[in-house]
Amino acid sequence: MSNPMDGGHETPAPADENSGRRRRSNPYLSILSRPGAASFSAAAAIARLPMSMIGLAIVLIIERSYGSYAAGGRVSAAYLIAAAAAVPQIARLIDRRGQSRVMRPLVVANGIFVIGLGFAIIAGLPEPVLWLLAAGVGATVGAFGALVRARWTFTLGDSRALHTAFSLESALDEFIFVIGPTLATVLVVQVWPLAGLLVPAVAAVGGGLWFCSQRATEPPVASSRASGGGRAGSVLRNPALIALSAIFLFIGVVFGSVEVTTVAFAKEVGSESMAGVVLGIFALGSMLAGLAYGARHWRSALTTRLLATLVILTAGMSALLLATSLWHVALILLLAGVSIAPTLITGTSIVHTVVGQGQLTEGLAWTSTAMTIGVSGGTAVAGILIDGHGARAGYLLTSAGSCVALVLAALAAAAFARQERRRKDESSVANANGD
Repeated sequence: MSNPMDGGHETPAPADENSGRRRRSNPYLSILSRPGAASFSAAAAIARLPMSMIGLAIVLIIERSYGSYAAGGRVSAAYLIAAAAAVPQIARLIDRRGQSRVMRPLVVANGIFVIGLGFAIIAGLPEPVLWLLAAGVGATVGAFGALVRARWTFTLGDSRALHTAFSLESALDEFIFVIGPTLATVLVVQVWPLAGLLVPAVAAVGGGLWFCSQRATEPPVASSRASGGGRAGSVLRNPALIALSAIFLFIGVVFGSVEVTTVAFAKEVGSESMAGVVLGIFALGSMLAGLAYGARHWRSALTTRLLATLVILTAGMSALLLATSLWHVALILLLAGVSIAPTLITGTSIVHTVVGQGQLTEGLAWTSTAMTIGVSGGTAVAGILIDGHGARAGYLLTSAGSCVALVLAALAAAAFARQERRRKDESSVANANGD
């Protein structure tokens, strides 16, 4: 503001005022400026780096040691199946006993299992031994994506800032999946095979223990009543969450099938070395869209946004059937990728409207697990289709998966909308009572 006593010169604002203005204008700086927020978000990002590395590293190391991609696939499947079974149960235990109390011993055990699996592969132990160790890795992995989102919920409350926080975490997930596979490949192929598992083990233990050490931002343990205590309280009795998990499952089918099919398509057109670049473009488009999506607050209903982003995703995945070159695929994936992060962010927000606070970690874990199962199934089925009918058959599965996700979302839209209105009404009543 101009000061007449200074001859019309602008009076510089104090540094802390300028800093405050920057935080208000940038929603990401605003949420990260909350006490402890930047630290627990960074720790969770490090702790979930292994999720983008371990499966691929297992396959690469086993192929080099045993000369079999199939064996690597079987061991990786043991890891994924165990993780899918264990993660929701771990999350339910966390809702009842607390993040640090449950995750500290599991983080250490996970690091031991990962390192043990690496040495067992190098030593050439029988494959069933590798299955058991890989299952141990999956059974102790935890879901830091769900944990950090639950922590954001506790830190920010039921506020508009949560939309920005979920967008940030989704963008970090995309970044992790951009660098993780490349890092795993470089470590195994160019550094030392065992490094492909040692690095994620260090990340899991270091990031996990750092996250657990931050007790000030840890959500409180839910009472038995709030968490639903006992069998009757299971989130699997919630039809809306089951519907949402089914949607995430078929989104996972899209992810799993599009990755393996793009690699096969690139090989068919003689550009196999470019497959990673094309998939990186896909993830980059999603990451940038997620950041842009989270930078503004939307007035439209969550259900409306979910349907809109799934329409874009379905259109893009169906357009892959018309691609005749790898550059066509790259362009389509870039455009379709802008719907990925917004779809996942919106789905995560819907979880908050369909489950109680005491079941939040478990609810988030179930949607994450459903998507993991979808990725595994999509990869496997696409591989069979590609072997028998070529890459275009794989893209047919990709298109079908997105169509089913859209249809399920349309069928569940009314239920999601009711839950969203109910949660808004409860929030309004709570705010009125608070006033």
